[in-house]
Amino acid sequence: MLGRQSTAPINDLGPAMTDMLEQDVHSLALPEGRPVGSPGHTAAQRYITERLTAIGAPAYGGGEYALPYTVHGGSFANLLARLPGADDNAAPIVLTAHYDTCGPQPGADDNAAAVAIALRIAEHLLAKPAHRPIIAAFFDAEEPPYYLTEAMGSIHFYHHQRREPVHGALALDLVGHDVPLPGLDHALFITGMESDPGLADVLQETQVPKDATRELLAPVPALNRYVGDMSDHHVFRVNERPYLFLTCGRWMHYHQPTDIPENLNFDKIAAIAEYTEALLRAMAEKPLEGPFEGYDSTPVELAFLDKAIGGLVGQFGINLEKREDIDRLAVTLMAQFGL
Repeated sequence: MLGRQSTAPINDLGPAMTDMLEQDVHSLALPEGRPVGSPGHTAAQRYITERLTAIGAPAYGGGEYALPYTVHGGSFANLLARLPGADDNAAPIVLTAHYDTCGPQPGADDNAAAVAIALRIAEHLLAKPAHRPIIAAFFDAEEPPYYLTEAMGSIHFYHHQRREPVHGALALDLVGHDVPLPGLDHALFITGMESDPGLADVLQETQVPKDATRELLAPVPALNRYVGDMSDHHVFRVNERPYLFLTCGRWMHYHQPTDIPENLNFDKIAAIAEYTEALLRAMAEKPLEGPFEGYDSTPVELAFLDKAIGGLVGQFGINLEKREDIDRLAVTLMAQFGL
């Protein structure tokens, strides 16, 4: 059964918004997890479908939300809604959040928090459409052993279920926790800005959520090659579609039974929800005409890094002035994360 529905205004960061996101995460992050083919996986499909129905989201293609598919005898289902835009004939943006888990783990951070954010944004976009349509895509089979295979939900969608050209994509994964490095707890890492010059404008022009005293997030854009294709943005990148991938990175609870709602920061999740919606709306306004990965994003990355962690970089013995300095910092931070 579904819980109470939203009465909060669009872009509300108050307790009501946090409570609603928390409700979705708790409903999805059950101890048995959501591995493909499990009862928890089926329950997650049912819950997301009920939530989409409750908010009145049109199904992608006009049929059911669930688009089943089979690969090598395995059964999967992507859950897709198409949220109308002010220009409904424009190519859509795909907002992605996978809903399966890697084995029988609760998957609160991986990836119930992202699903909750995408559901909340879908509700807001129905109330106030973006310039172009948004496909709310809850992809299946992102986790091993399906990761980067033809069974992966995002790959199957792009090649077999997609009905129209794609303007771009925004993928969410591991967006529920504080970054476990001193001074970086409110960081949000973003890859893919390099995929289109217009995305630099999107990031520079999008306001970061604030409370009375400070910004609630510290966006940190970086090249995707530093971490590789960690999630569903992969298929859009290899097909040269502009994309952004938002994540707080891996942490001690990654793919562990301890990935439970109690270990998440729901205030940060609410801030990421507001910021993601603002990014989507800005992406919908931008032409994003390329060239794909055809410009130097270094100056914009340096400006964001200086603002987000400039005071911390000295401890690593690095002066942030050029691409080689960012390369060194990326290696250092990945070592801190154990990547």
